Amino acid sequence: MCLRAPLSMDINADAGEGGARDEALFAGGISSANVACGGHAGDAFTMAAACALAARHGVALGAHPGYADRANFGRRELALSLAELTELFRGQGEVLAGAAHRAGIRPGHVKPHGALYHFLHQDRAAAEACARVVAAGWPDVALVGLPEGEWRAAAGRVGLGYVAEGFLDRAYRLDGTLVARGQPGAVLTEEAAVVAQALALAQAGRVRTLCVHGDGPDAVRFLGAARRALTAAGFTISAARPE
Repeated sequence: MCLRAPLSMDINADAGEGGARDEALFAGGISSANVACGGHAGDAFTMAAACALAARHGVALGAHPGYADRANFGRRELALSLAELTELFRGQGEVLAGAAHRAGIRPGHVKPHGALYHFLHQDRAAAEACARVVAAGWPDVALVGLPEGEWRAAAGRVGLGYVAEGFLDRAYRLDGTLVARGQPGAVLTEEAAVVAQALALAQAGRVRTLCVHGDGPDAVRFLGAARRALTAAGFTISAARPE
């Protein structure tokens, strides 16, 4: 279903992953950040630093749990039981919530990372189990993910808000799914293509947040270009309001 394009658009970036661009992304105009919780990346120091940046710049903060597979940056699916998945969400969420509390702020959303993100959009049982963990521990947060799929459906079943997401810097197939990483052209590298995609996604009205991957070499430049284009098109940039 195509919704009427919103007057505002959120721009999010993954943060706390040990890269050198976090400060520039926060200062450069992201309106929300997904902070790695020590699974695919991050540690107590990077979480504290990201939470401090969010507090300083007024950026909405979220947890970014991922598979504990640093060698593959959480981008390879792991065979975990439902008990192991729910413990992953509980443990990583609690660690990030503690870091946020010490910075004087609270997480407002949960966005899974990498292979876990895609798995939870495909597996009903896993999506619902993880969504119930979030609802039990942080009932006022929203889930972030693709416009359609099991993750969104699980949010509705457990009573959580949802924010549909698009990607500034990832290529899409004709059916609306992302081109898998590792395939040619999966990551956009030209500023004009990033800007065109940002505008198309925002104007179509199916998403409420646009992601720029913080680990990309051109992330800060792409953020600035997309933000300028969206503003010129009449959008204000602000944290998303969940559906």
